[in-house]
Amino acid sequence: EGKLLQTLSGHNSAVSSVSFSPDGEMIASGSHTFIINNSMKNYTLKLWSRNGQLLKNLTQVWSDVSSVSFSADGQTLASGDQTGIVKLWSLNSQEFTEKNLTGHGTVVNSVSFSPDGELLASGDLGGTIKLWSRNGQQLKTLTGHNAAVYSVRFSPDGKTLASASEDNTVILWNLNLDDLLVKGCDWLHDYLKNENANLSEGDRDLCDGIKSVAG
Repeated sequence: EGKLLQTLSGHNSAVSSVSFSPDGEMIASGSHTFIINNSMKNYTLKLWSRNGQLLKNLTQVWSDVSSVSFSADGQTLASGDQTGIVKLWSLNSQEFTEKNLTGHGTVVNSVSFSPDGELLASGDLGGTIKLWSRNGQQLKTLTGHNAAVYSVRFSPDGKTLASASEDNTVILWNLNLDDLLVKGCDWLHDYLKNENANLSEGDRDLCDGIKSVAG
């Protein structure tokens, strides 16, 4: 009907991205930083309840947040920012722990989880797209655009990724998630089983049951 339901106020600068959690109970919003007297003062990533109550300032980052995306189960939030870092936020406790995914080296304009939540895509200012596993392992780099990638989105079946670019094109990428996960686990296998690695028992079992490329 076009009726305004709620206005959420709290950001001090331009809000660049919003996303509902899959159950519709939370909203994530990312904004630009607010600069006063040469000092950046704004919490740029916020979580809200659907009725507009501020639940949590996730971080006071010193860079603009450009994109946010929830995983399918609502337990993880991904954010991309101007530092070229993708952050994964664990929402299954009150601690809201974060993990930094590095590799872009330039502004991350867009992040998007696959429908099953097992794959994350991120696109950057240089025209590069990266695919990550849910636990933050970099699986593949997709190159083909000649300018900044501003949006990445998965098809409903998760088998195709669309990327939109400043070069006036949209590219459709054919994905084989099973192969990507297998390759990622092949790279991770020795590290996960290393007794000296600082890992929990759950982390050590991440690739169990996934067949190796080598057989």
